[in-house]
Amino acid sequence: MLECTAYKNYPLFKKYREIDMFDSKSIDDIASRLADSIPSGLQSMKSDLEKNFHGILQGALGKLDLVTREEFEVQKAVLAKTRSKLEALEKRVEDIEQLLNKE
Repeated sequence: MLECTAYKNYPLFKKYREIDMFDSKSIDDIASRLADSIPSGLQSMKSDLEKNFHGILQGALGKLDLVTREEFEVQKAVLAKTRSKLEALEKRVEDIEQLLNKE
């Protein structure tokens, strides 16, 4: 696994397959909104449908390879710093090449 030396505790790519990382309240809210949208004739099944929606959402989201917002922001900063260093190095190489071509 690749790691950034500046942020040793933050692997560049970290796979999460645990449901714990998802805000259960958000999943509950989505499941509830889905259950609320069912036709009035099926309202008697609302509780069962809401539980099923909740389980389906947890299962589907649990299969995704996701990182936390914090890790995303850290990697975004690392990438920006790396780009900056790369641009500076490219400029130095260009300057050195120009000096060598003058000789």
